[in-house]
Amino acid sequence: MPNLKQAIKRVSINEKKTEVNKNKKSEVRTAIKKAHVAVSTASEGALDLVREAQKQIDKLAGQGKMNKNTAARRVSRLQKALNRQAQ
Repeated sequence: MPNLKQAIKRVSINEKKTEVNKNKKSEVRTAIKKAHVAVSTASEGALDLVREAQKQIDKLAGQGKMNKNTAARRVSRLQKALNRQAQ
């Protein structure tokens, strides 16, 4: 348990930031799953869902909350699945 006032504050702030980051990552995972389902079922809104997922992934990577290589890989896989479905 921290004794200094600033250390106590940092613990509190870190807990809050961890919760926010968890929620954002969860939203991205949900968007990716929705996009994959839309692509696999060849639904009308697949393109929009893929774009939204890509946007969220890029935003998370830009904020440093996701590794840029991981983000690029996930975007690439989504786009590849969409292209396969379009053929």
